[in-house]
Amino acid sequence: MRRLQAAGVIALWLLVASWSHAVEIPAAAPEPPLLAAEVAQGRLPPMVKRLPQTPLVVSTGGPAEYGGDLQILMAKAKDVRMMVVYGYARLVGFNAKFELVADILERVDVQGNKVFTFHLRKGHKWSDGHPFTAEDFRYWWEDIANNRELSPFGISKTLLVEGEPPKFEVIDKTTVRYSWDRPNPFFLPALAGARPLYVYSPAHYLKQFHARYADAKTLAEKARAIGVRDWSALHARMEAAYENNNPAFPSLQPWVNTTRGPANRYVFVRNPYYHRVDQNGSQLPYIDRVIMNIADGALISAKTGAGESDLQARYLSFSDYTFLKKSEKRTGTSVRLWATTKGSHMALYPNLNVTDPVWRELVRDVRFRRALSLAINRHEINQVLYYGLAIEGNNSVNPNCPLYRPEYRTAWAEFNLKKANKLLDELGLTARNSDGTRLLPDGRPMLMIVETAGESTEQTDILELIQDGWLRVGIKLFSKPLQREVFRNRVFSGKTLVAVWSGLDNALVTAEMSPQLLAPVSQQQLQWPKWGQYYETRGVAGEPVPDSMPFVQELVRLNDAWASAESSRERQRIWRRMLEIHADRVYTIGLISGVPQPVVVKNTLRNVPEEGVYNWDPGAYFGVYRPDTFWFANNSGSLADSSAPSTRQP
Repeated sequence: MRRLQAAGVIALWLLVASWSHAVEIPAAAPEPPLLAAEVAQGRLPPMVKRLPQTPLVVSTGGPAEYGGDLQILMAKAKDVRMMVVYGYARLVGFNAKFELVADILERVDVQGNKVFTFHLRKGHKWSDGHPFTAEDFRYWWEDIANNRELSPFGISKTLLVEGEPPKFEVIDKTTVRYSWDRPNPFFLPALAGARPLYVYSPAHYLKQFHARYADAKTLAEKARAIGVRDWSALHARMEAAYENNNPAFPSLQPWVNTTRGPANRYVFVRNPYYHRVDQNGSQLPYIDRVIMNIADGALISAKTGAGESDLQARYLSFSDYTFLKKSEKRTGTSVRLWATTKGSHMALYPNLNVTDPVWRELVRDVRFRRALSLAINRHEINQVLYYGLAIEGNNSVNPNCPLYRPEYRTAWAEFNLKKANKLLDELGLTARNSDGTRLLPDGRPMLMIVETAGESTEQTDILELIQDGWLRVGIKLFSKPLQREVFRNRVFSGKTLVAVWSGLDNALVTAEMSPQLLAPVSQQQLQWPKWGQYYETRGVAGEPVPDSMPFVQELVRLNDAWASAESSRERQRIWRRMLEIHADRVYTIGLISGVPQPVVVKNTLRNVPEEGVYNWDPGAYFGVYRPDTFWFANNSGSLADSSAPSTRQP
């Protein structure tokens, strides 16, 4: 018999205690049927020998059944990474209450947010059966993160505290330690992210592609064979923890990819060495395979309504709800509405780094941004598109957030054309052409092109409603849909004047969570990409925040101060000041929030919550609800066929 212990509990952002319960697992515990033949033939060890000595015990709420295929729809081959998001096996991860808990790790010892000691589960194995040990952490730290050819920009900024990296130590085969002289409150949340910070990699697999361990001539031949320039590009191609596009790459996720892309159908098969079990000692996941079918994003709603997906939320919007609801009986599905936690379901991002000097001077003037916001009829958007169910206002924290104040949502967010016109007149924009369009200082008409990622008609519908209000203050709006990569690159380069995207990823924050989304710390922030790039590259690329933008400079200082704040009271003060600045200075223009997310679930699929929170980070969409515990009643999924690839070498 083996005794299995559940993970230590981490309070939000900090490990504070541990709890456990144990279950008895018979040495002859029943195998998942898909693996039984391989075990019987001696090609795979029995389950009790595949599990770690202390697997993670997950309470699934009652008896469940093994088997079936879960059909899902995605829009492009790159979406194979979503199985890493949904599978959500992390060193530490968020649970359904958005608390951090140990997962892949057996426990984490934390001292003052400065010293983090990771205790691995003894006997834990990669999906190919090779031991998962401290060597995988050492390899990542020494041979990837600190190798200039593999990491030319250095280690992740999350691992730097005031520019200093951690001290990394291997204590023993299953224990590693990271320590800083100052607190690093970002470390554990980054490990739990929807796109996690990886601090380990399968050394036994990747060494064959590394110049330190492999023959140079052999590496050169392998690089030529796949059409890359050298060993570092070869290594990068083979290292696919998040990209999930290399079927040979060992995994710790519940399902592992068996399909080399590009393809229209990807098959993910259960990981025979997965580290979680249910309360009865049955190894997870319950479902044998996940089948990801690639379809045109514009057709995913129709295909879901035709019954082609067992679990679908991605590429569905609230505008699809009525159609999907009507198809429930025909497809044997139910449509659930999950809460969302974004600061704004959709927001406008005036690009403060736009290269056009005339527009740049305007969008950096707070009066112009306020005027744009005041000329938007949010109530009309809510009633026309969301049946009045949404929350109107700025891109800010949710009313249920402990940091919430009404003025964060309402400042400069009322529909007031008189005030908007007055602000535009104060800016000297009084000249108009024959059709009433205001003229820029250089005589050009004020034609504002708002660019979108081209993935949703919802964005176009919203912009059409905004267009009416802006036209009444003398500004013409034109929307320009683009492919996502083109869209982002144009924003980053400063070619985009205004972009449309969702607002703050998480509006249900506490003072103990990082406020970095409110400061220019990343190129991904569409309102100031070059300032963010300057911060994240430590001045190597991008542009510094100019002295003409003192409130943005203050946001940078406040964000840095939060990281070293010693009291919860001080962190709360910092959060409130940053929220006040955003509400008053209108760096992003929020529209509405709280728009429910349709989630379509096959009626025979069990353990999917009736009510949930659909959020990227924290949450990983379905990830916090542990899809490895979902199962089909009466084995009603599309059953795995005999052509399923071997699970031993995924």
